[in-house]
Amino acid sequence: MKMTTAAAYGEAVRAVRTGKLNADEAANQLIQQMTDRELLGLLDGDSPGLLLPFIPMLLHRRAFVAGAVPRLGIPGIRFSDGGRGVVIGASTAFPVTMARAATWNPSLEEQVGLAVGLETRARGANYSASICVNLLRHPAWGRAQECYGEDPVLTGRMGAAMTRGVRVHAMACVKHFALNSMEDERFEVDVSVDEHALHEVYLPHFKAVVDAGADSVMSSYNRVRGEYMDVNHALLTDVLRHEWGFPGFVTSDWVFGTHDAAASLQAGMDVEMPLRLVRARDLPAALRSGELARATVLQSAGRILRTSVQHAATRELAEPSAALIASPTHRALARRVAVESTVLLKNEIRGETPLLPLAPSIRRLAVIGRLAERANLGDHGSSRVRPPATISPLQGLREALPRVRITAASGRNERTAAALAAAADTAVVVVGLDQHDEGESVVTGGVDVGVLGRAFGAGALRRALIGLAHLASRFVRGGDRSSLHLRPSDVRLIRAVAAANPRTVVVLIGGSAILTEEWRGHVPALVLAWYGGMEGGRGLADVLTGAAEPGGRLPFVLPADAAHLPPFDRAAKSVVYDDKWGQRRLDGEGNAPAFPFGFGLGYTTFEHRLLNHLFDDTGGTADVLVTNTGNRTGSTVVQIYAADVSVSRPVAQLLGFRKVTLQPGAETTVRVSLDAGPTLQRDPATKCWSPRTGDWALLAGTHSPVSWTDAVRLRCPAEPAGKDGTSQRGQTAFHPSAGWSGSAAAPPT
Repeated sequence: MKMTTAAAYGEAVRAVRTGKLNADEAANQLIQQMTDRELLGLLDGDSPGLLLPFIPMLLHRRAFVAGAVPRLGIPGIRFSDGGRGVVIGASTAFPVTMARAATWNPSLEEQVGLAVGLETRARGANYSASICVNLLRHPAWGRAQECYGEDPVLTGRMGAAMTRGVRVHAMACVKHFALNSMEDERFEVDVSVDEHALHEVYLPHFKAVVDAGADSVMSSYNRVRGEYMDVNHALLTDVLRHEWGFPGFVTSDWVFGTHDAAASLQAGMDVEMPLRLVRARDLPAALRSGELARATVLQSAGRILRTSVQHAATRELAEPSAALIASPTHRALARRVAVESTVLLKNEIRGETPLLPLAPSIRRLAVIGRLAERANLGDHGSSRVRPPATISPLQGLREALPRVRITAASGRNERTAAALAAAADTAVVVVGLDQHDEGESVVTGGVDVGVLGRAFGAGALRRALIGLAHLASRFVRGGDRSSLHLRPSDVRLIRAVAAANPRTVVVLIGGSAILTEEWRGHVPALVLAWYGGMEGGRGLADVLTGAAEPGGRLPFVLPADAAHLPPFDRAAKSVVYDDKWGQRRLDGEGNAPAFPFGFGLGYTTFEHRLLNHLFDDTGGTADVLVTNTGNRTGSTVVQIYAADVSVSRPVAQLLGFRKVTLQPGAETTVRVSLDAGPTLQRDPATKCWSPRTGDWALLAGTHSPVSWTDAVRLRCPAEPAGKDGTSQRGQTAFHPSAGWSGSAAAPPT
């Protein structure tokens, strides 16, 4: 097929769309028309390195382009971040990723992905780095809000859903590959990990997203086993490409993510982002001298163009209108996500009914706290979204309760706050974190700025760059958290208000776990509302007033003591990652959580009964009878766990989950898809997977199990099968009294 020069790319896309060529053939035809300079230009950003100091300002104004070839009509990779919405212009700000994980609703997350992809395309970008699936090893990680929590199965399913949605309109990039879960030393830290933990804990969710069709992978800054990720052939090529069969392209994390021009290309990192820096300086000479094989350049060029052409040929044909950005439809979706993500942790009875939802008879409400009136959407790093408007908790409550007298105070004066609370029927205290407490680090910290070249290695330019970063840090601290506790002033405020009014609701804002032991006993109701997005205030009001059910469940364990979690050193240059973290660490050491993984209360009660299950080394299903035993419509998340019960302290492994909404008194049988991965082990030599040893058992419930007494065998090969092929022993029942459902004030311990 002969292509005209200026229209070459468009003709290649049409040829793939109509079936005349496949994407590899189309990419090869484009490559044959390219000069060496154009080929090398595919392998890094198009903007000059002098734009480096201006990246924070430009990131929110336009797409960053890499590999555009105007002569052939190749548009290049046109990058936008998008973890909680598109960062370009005024776009829809959804709740942060961790909040969306708390919905436990992949179908809803796919809708968010669809909206993000659409707005990405409407802003002129074709590539969205919106899927972050790094595992939450410790909640002090500054960017915890950008991930889906501590569990590989939950993370994999939510990340896969986001990927499917985004890809309708934009190429989907998953990040940060791999083992990136600390912020302050993210540029330098070296992660040691054994084969078991690497492949069975920290990589399965990346593979799930790759299997869902991710177009691209972004490598992380950190080192793994001594090698920076951009030059880590073992992970970028041996695992990602050879073992998993990933056909797409890999980009670097920005600016400081490329350490060697030729070695990074040979290792499998295709594109240096976002500027012309290390590769622009070194690759031409390396190609001329033979240090870099032309075949290596062609291999990466082929991956980039093949993926770009394939996406352009298969994406939604209709170009989205800019009018869809932050449209009423997308704002309604953001509000629904805020509702479904809100986790009700505690709800004691006051009078004859639980404190929440707020009584219809309420006439005076005090809303107190420094975060009550703020547009608190999350950190101010690369994922920051600037929506056209934001609804605060106070505004949301005023809209929802027009006949209620609502008084407000910042809480800086505890005596004034207590007086307002005492004069109200109910008090709502809004406290927690903001961009100063956690987020992306804007300080270069331990980074060797010399990776940018000799001009940056010393002298005025280096000093100016570091000075700019430290100046920014005076306004936005971010980074890893120094404590899992609330600020002391917030704790004093909670105690003062609760002492003045026994009908006090505490609303926590933040991106991951906040310890509650020192004050939780003073308040009857506790709600985790996250960074709730532009409609977060309305979503919170919907939950507090009872207009909607609190649909959230914890995507991590909330410990009673930070000592029950793995050690976390913000300044560490080297760390060891093992398979003991989160709920699994607490299980293995026998420590009871404040609230277990998967926990969340509602305004109604449910019963679950495991009917049967089918399971083998490829996965399976479990059927659970779910009954709404309460007096109002509500939702529950059916969660299926497995554990080796031959050990003294079984460690629960989530296999699958499904959210269901039922009318009062209704019941239904829910089929839950099960992931075999947590019950398998990988042989490092053969790379083959086989069942883990032990006596594995299965439980169904509403959060991570506290007892395995009623568990059923997971694999029963010697037992007679029923008519439907299921084990005859695969039956058990669970009741609210066992702590598996209902609306108790706190989880069983």
